[in-house]
Formats: sequence, C-alpha cells, structure tokens
Amino acid sequence: MDNEHEERNRFLTIPNILSISRILLVPVFLVMIIQGKAFEALAVFLLAGSTDLLDGLIARQWHQKTKIGTLLDPAADKLLATPTFIVLSLSSLKLPNIIPVWLTISVIGRDVLIITGALVAFKLRGQKSFNPSIFGKASTVCQFSVIFFVLLLNYVQKSPLYLSWLYVVTLFFTLVSGIHYVMIGSKMILPSKQS
Repeated sequence: MDNEHEERNRFLTIPNILSISRILLVPVFLVMIIQGKAFEALAVFLLAGSTDLLDGLIARQWHQKTKIGTLLDPAADKLLATPTFIVLSLSSLKLPNIIPVWLTISVIGRDVLIITGALVAFKLRGQKSFNPSIFGKASTVCQFSVIFFVLLLNYVQKSPLYLSWLYVVTLFFTLVSGIHYVMIGSKMILPSKQS
C-alpha cells in the first residue's frame, strides 16, 4: 500500500501536472484557431508554452524528475504541435498565414520515422532511453517558432517575407534531425562489428 501511495505521489508532481495541463489545453487551443479567434489562440498557446518551460525548470530545481515525466513532457509537446501544424495548414480556414502542407508533411513524417525507429530499437534491443540530439532540439525550437509567428501574424493581420524563410529553416532542421536520428537508431539496432 505504501509503494502504491509513493508511486502516486511520484506521478502527481508539479512538472507532471503542468504537462497534463498542457495536453488538456490542446483541444481548447484548436477550437480557438478553428473559430478564428486569433488573440485567444495566441494566448492559449503562450499559456501552454509557459507550462513547458515551467515543468522542466521545476523538475530540475526541485528534483522532481520522474520516469513518467520524461515520457509525458515530450508527448505533451507532440500532442500540441502535431494537430496545430495540421489545422494551421488548412486553407479552408481562410487564415492570413497558413503553414505550407509540405512543411507539415515533413514534420509529421519525421516524427513517425522517429517513433517507428524507437519501437524497433525497443523490440530488438530493449532500448528504453532516447536522448534528444542538438539537431532535434533545434528542429523543435524552429517548429514551435513557426506556430508562434503564424499565430501572432494572423492576429496582427500581417504576412511578412521572413515567415517564408522560417518555413525553409524549419524544413532544413526537420530533415537534418530526421537523418541524424536514423543514423543514431541504426547504431542501436544493427549489431556492432567485433574486431
């Protein structure tokens, strides 16, 4: 009984609660976009983003890192980013700025590739931990920057040229990080040559 109580307490840490709240904000955020409420969508996205910054900070400062937290935090990020990329790519919403479909396909394709590779590595090699690479982190920063700037520029009703460059930079880091993760995954899965 004590173990069950301890496990529950380990799950209900502040960082994990923040990650869960980020997941719960996703449908609210998407409804705001679909209803054309640009300011509200931007506000909810910034609120969700603040939970992302806070959960990592609190986990480190208060030593509240948990196994479930290491899975929950990136899962919350993906559950926020992936449907947002899809919705913000819909030309039918008549938004001032939309994310190009080719970028959305690249972002989702890379994530599917990484998840598939992780499952294969787990099944074949029992690999349970997958550390993000510098390219992966750069890709994530770019992807969330795209979402932020599209939301902000839709609110102010502007379509600057630099947004197209941000799409290209994001595509670059998305592809590079995907290739890098494939290389890392290959080393995990393929048997190493004995000298």
